[in-house]
Amino acid sequence: MMDVTSRYPFAGSHIVMPSPRRILPLFLATVWVAMGPLVAAPALPAVAAAAPGLLDTPSEVINFALLDHHGRMHELRRSNAKAVVLFFTANGCPVARQCASKLKALQAQYAARGVEVLMVNANSGDDLKSIHKEAFELGVWHLPVLRDDTQGVARHLGVRRTGECIAINTRDWSVFYRGAIDDQMVEGAQKPAASEVYLATALDEFLDGRPVKTARTAARGCLIHFDGGEGPDALPVSYAREVAPILQAKCVSCHSPGNIGPWAMTGHRKVKGMASMVEEVLLARRMPPWDADPHFGKFLNDASLTLAETQTLLRWVHQGAPRGEGPDPLEAAKVPPAPEWPMGQPDIVLRLAAPQQIPATGVVEYRHIEVLAGNTNEGWVGAIQVKPGNKKVLHHIIARLKDGGQQDHLGQPEMYVGWAPGSTQGPLPRGGGKYLPKNARFDFELHYTTCGSAQTDATEIGLYLLKEKPAARFESVPVVDHGFEIKPGDPDSRAEGSYCFPQAATLHSLTPHMHVRGRWMKFEALFPDGRRETLCSVPRYDFNWQLTYVLDKPRKIPAGTWVVLSGGYDNSVRNPANPDPKKFVHWGEQSWDEMFLGWYNVTWDPPVAGGGSAGGSP
Repeated sequence: MMDVTSRYPFAGSHIVMPSPRRILPLFLATVWVAMGPLVAAPALPAVAAAAPGLLDTPSEVINFALLDHHGRMHELRRSNAKAVVLFFTANGCPVARQCASKLKALQAQYAARGVEVLMVNANSGDDLKSIHKEAFELGVWHLPVLRDDTQGVARHLGVRRTGECIAINTRDWSVFYRGAIDDQMVEGAQKPAASEVYLATALDEFLDGRPVKTARTAARGCLIHFDGGEGPDALPVSYAREVAPILQAKCVSCHSPGNIGPWAMTGHRKVKGMASMVEEVLLARRMPPWDADPHFGKFLNDASLTLAETQTLLRWVHQGAPRGEGPDPLEAAKVPPAPEWPMGQPDIVLRLAAPQQIPATGVVEYRHIEVLAGNTNEGWVGAIQVKPGNKKVLHHIIARLKDGGQQDHLGQPEMYVGWAPGSTQGPLPRGGGKYLPKNARFDFELHYTTCGSAQTDATEIGLYLLKEKPAARFESVPVVDHGFEIKPGDPDSRAEGSYCFPQAATLHSLTPHMHVRGRWMKFEALFPDGRRETLCSVPRYDFNWQLTYVLDKPRKIPAGTWVVLSGGYDNSVRNPANPDPKKFVHWGEQSWDEMFLGWYNVTWDPPVAGGGSAGGSP
């Protein structure tokens, strides 16, 4: 296990209405639910035949990730269960409320046999706060209630009513049962007791390796209102007027020729060919690359899709990704190549003396190369830009001042800048800067990964000087836990670190860093007046995107504030990026090791008269 003084990667300097014949029965069904047992519904057959449209069951349930009422992320394909049962619910639905205790009992009965029960709320009128309240009231506090905020999971599975269960075989992600829990309830009425326990019977048959005799029954619950319409033919989505503009605004900058996206959105034909993958990456929250929980904090560089944008794309895919009328905006769009230096020509360019040679295969140890700035006068830097030379092999670069800079509270030489895929770059906060000593010498820490063919890299770093000394010094304050141990197979191994601010500061951004087993991370502040606040929560950490979350409005951090960093790792076989779920894992530099590190990126307030100057300007 490495010592805390070993190097660690970085923070960035700063993502058709129903036909008339259907209206009456739909209205009556809704009235029966609303009136509860006062009005008895007509008898309906218990076993439902397959129906077209929303009632179709996909042959394979694609991956999805949803937040629960506690703010935890649940990703379907990271479940360690043999079977996952989804129960669709909505606040206030009489059928769903009556089923809550049954679900709690089913979880208690079948958890030891490898069954996971999850409630899913796809009602657009319910938010996490109200879902949280209802779960507490119904006594299912510890049973996860997932919010299908885009209604994408319900659409994908063809769910139309609450009270429907979807039982999934995690070996091949097929559905082996869907329908009601039992036959006790129908819309507006219920029997004293169930005579058929459909779900429990199906689970017993599945777990015993026997064929599931009754694989489909009718769901008994409230109709789910889908924003934009229930089925594929409701309110058709226009590709030219609705879909293409969203793609241009949020996706094409990466998914264009020569950019980082693995395929280019050059027109309808190409996008339609990838429409199913668009649905999957949206439901799994892999795209766009933005992992902050929207319930905590607002961020200037938020790259996420809005709820309405996501629903539009999912509805369009669900409708078959039609071309429709009008010109194709993507075919006509000309994406200009990214400028060499987006902020203009730097005042100083830090260059490697010679290009780095990277072999075709094997493990490349960290390289440390001295780079001279060549400045004859001291100064202050107001912006820094890293220009990666070869993104195929450059995992990250960190530049540290070798002398003349400040040390952080861990005794590390000042980290000037760092870069990895997804890093946020740009000017430092207004009024802040980094000191640049005369004849500055930098240590370039370079981490390369091989790509199957020999490569070269000539990464450069541009420094933009300020005309005068800034009001405050900018620093990335690290919070670490270097003593963690991740046990083999542990799906949520925890780590935590803390730091007390010795003087007042202004917080501008937050940067989490873990490796491929990293699952979630949370930034909190414990203020001197006793308040505890979550500043940023990353419930689904993605090592592929080293993001910095820039606050919409900078926050004052009073002296004496404790900041707490907590997180968890997934060392199970369900983590697709896990290099070896059988090993103990500790702190280390390589990606198959782990790190637990986050930065609170601040400008320090001037020291109080007679007080200390930790982090003060030189």
